Amino acid sequence: MATAADRATKRTRIYLRSEVDKHNTAKDCWVVHNNRVYDVSQFLEDHPGGDDLILNWAGKDITEVMQDPIEHSHSDSAYQVLDEYQIGRLGQEECITNPDFEFTDDWHPDDTDNVKDWERNQFLDLNRPLIMQVWNSDFSKAFYLQQVHQPRHLPRPARLFGPWYLEIFTMTSWYVVPLIWLPVAGYILRQSIVQQTAAGLSMSTALSRSGACFLVGNVIWTFLEYTMHRFLFHIDEHLPDRPFFLMLHFLLHGIHHYIPMDRLRLVMPPLLFFALQTPFTKLAHKLFPAWMANGIISGAFVFYVAYDVMHYALHHTKLPEYVRKQKSWHMEHHYKEPELGFGVTSPFWDRVFGTTFVSRPKDAPPKLSAKA
Repeated sequence: MATAADRATKRTRIYLRSEVDKHNTAKDCWVVHNNRVYDVSQFLEDHPGGDDLILNWAGKDITEVMQDPIEHSHSDSAYQVLDEYQIGRLGQEECITNPDFEFTDDWHPDDTDNVKDWERNQFLDLNRPLIMQVWNSDFSKAFYLQQVHQPRHLPRPARLFGPWYLEIFTMTSWYVVPLIWLPVAGYILRQSIVQQTAAGLSMSTALSRSGACFLVGNVIWTFLEYTMHRFLFHIDEHLPDRPFFLMLHFLLHGIHHYIPMDRLRLVMPPLLFFALQTPFTKLAHKLFPAWMANGIISGAFVFYVAYDVMHYALHHTKLPEYVRKQKSWHMEHHYKEPELGFGVTSPFWDRVFGTTFVSRPKDAPPKLSAKA
C-alpha cells in the first residue's frame, strides 16, 4: 500500500480515458472513480470480495457500481482506502480537428476563448507564458499529444517565456529567412564554382557541374522536408513520457500545431535551422568532393528558403491555383489529420510513402496522434 510519503512525492497526472483502458490485467489494474484514476494492482488480493470483482471492471469506470446496493454499496472507509491508490485524473478529450474538414478560400478559424478553453481542457492557459506550463506539467504524454494537435487561435502572438528579452528569440518574421539564407546559399554556390576553376576547369564546365549539383540539392531538400517533418517533428510515438521531452517537442513543432496561425512562430528561427542543417552539411562534405557538396548544399538551402516562405504563405496569404491546392493540403494536415500530409511544398513524397489523405479508406478509423 502506498505510504503518505509516497503520495506526497507522487505527481498527480492527467490521463486519457483510452490510456486507462489498456491497464486491465491482474498485474496492471487501473480503475476510474469520479474522473480520478487509481492503480489498484496491489490491492486486488486484499479486496474483501475477491479480486475477480475488481478485475471485471479493470480499465473501466467504477463510479456507479461502487454506489450500487445490488452489487455492493461501499462504506466511507472503502473510499478512503481507494484514495491511497490514486495516481492521477482524467483529462478532457475535446477534439477540434475534424476528419471531414475541407478547406475553402473563405475559411478562417475563430479566435479561441482562452478562459473557456482552460476550463474545458485544463491543458495550457493561453493567457500565461506557455513553456514553463509544459515544463511543470502534470499530464501524460498521450494527453499532451492529444491536446497539442487540437488547434487554438489567438489574435496576437502567444507568449512562451514572458520577459520581452526572451520572447524576441522565439519570434521570426518570414522575411528574415530569405535575408539570411539566400546570401549564404549564394556564397556556397560561388565556392563550388571557384573550387573547380581553381583546379583548372573552364568557367562553363564549372557552371554546368555546379548547376547540376544545385538541382540535385533541390530534390534532396524535398526529401529532407518530408522525412524531417514526419520522423523528427512528429516523433510522437517514440517521445519519452517526461515533461522535459514534452517541452522540447513543444518548442520544436508542437507549438505550431497548437497555435498554427501565429505569424511569428511559422518560419524556423535562424539558430534552429543552423543546428538542424549542421549534421547534413557535414555529411555532404564527407560523402562528396568539396565543390560537389557545396553545389548540393546551396541548392538545398535555396529550396529550404522556398519551403519556409511558402509555409508562411500557406497560412496567411491568398495564393495562385497550384499553391492554393497545396494550401488546402497543408490545412488538412493541421485541421483534419496531423499524422498524414507531411509534404509542405509538394505532396510528392506523401504519395510515394502512402501518407496522403486519400490513402486511408473512408470507413477506417483515423490514426490517433496521441499514442501512449
